[in-house]
Amino acid sequence: MKGTLVELEVDSKALADNPLGDPARRPLLVYLPPGGTAGLPTVTFLHGFTGSARGWTNVSAFQPTVPERLDALVADGAIPPLVGIFPDGFTALGGTQWIDAPGVGRYQTYVADEVLALVEGKLGTAARPAARAVVGKSSGGYGALAMVRDRTAFAHVACHAGDAYFEYCYLADLPRAAAALLAEPDPAAWLAGMKRRARETKLAGSDHPVLNTLAMAAHYSPNPAAPLGLDLPFDPATARLRDPVWARWLAHDPARFVPQRLDAFRRLRSVFVDCGTRDEYHLRWGARMIVAALRAGGVEVEHQEFEDGHMGTSYRFDASLRFLAPRLSRD
Repeated sequence: MKGTLVELEVDSKALADNPLGDPARRPLLVYLPPGGTAGLPTVTFLHGFTGSARGWTNVSAFQPTVPERLDALVADGAIPPLVGIFPDGFTALGGTQWIDAPGVGRYQTYVADEVLALVEGKLGTAARPAARAVVGKSSGGYGALAMVRDRTAFAHVACHAGDAYFEYCYLADLPRAAAALLAEPDPAAWLAGMKRRARETKLAGSDHPVLNTLAMAAHYSPNPAAPLGLDLPFDPATARLRDPVWARWLAHDPARFVPQRLDAFRRLRSVFVDCGTRDEYHLRWGARMIVAALRAGGVEVEHQEFEDGHMGTSYRFDASLRFLAPRLSRD
């Protein structure tokens, strides 16, 4: 790398005493381009479900990591220099949707208030929305959309295959989760057993639908009085949808909240949305719904589709960075 990847720590007041008992002190990776950081714009990267800050450095054979991709774009002059920020959102349930969720923690506040303040205070990067972008993939893409809906800290956003149109991306997991929980009705006991199996051997492919369902329920249908502090969206005995709980989930769906909050998206300077045409979670359609709603509301969107699935698509950050980086304010 021509630039440098450094690790900082965030002592988060927002995450202190979170309901899952997750650590409030978090690692934070920051990419520094050659030549200094004073006054530079920033791009904050939100990782997907089961990801982590250090996970951005995981090596795949013959493929650069995302920080290495960012470095190459800067070194080649394909994009102007900027600082890359990689916060940590791993939780006891496998991850966050990067929102302030009563059942999980205040991860949106942690990023928008604490992470940005730490980086800007230490590195002197530009402390204004026009010089900040937030980008993410999958749960990170969801979090990026929610971030610009709720906060004015960022004027640029990119959503790669973000969770959207919940009928397509989550419903298929629910009967699989119901089957696993029929054998182990206590979600907390199931979670403890899964973690034990992961330590002793590895996660099974069948674990993901259950873990994902529990994590999403903690975000979308929290209930402090219920096991694990969440309401399942289905009846455990029959797997029939619980309509009132499912309605709580749908209220968090970007395919629904984007058309209702067009005011928040109209203030943005850049919006990028993409998804693979073979996305296994059918997120292509949610992306199309979001783009259609934004365009109908007068919001300019760069929308791209590409021939690939959901996994192994980190190369797509090249596309969003090429689009966003020249638009970041450098005044």
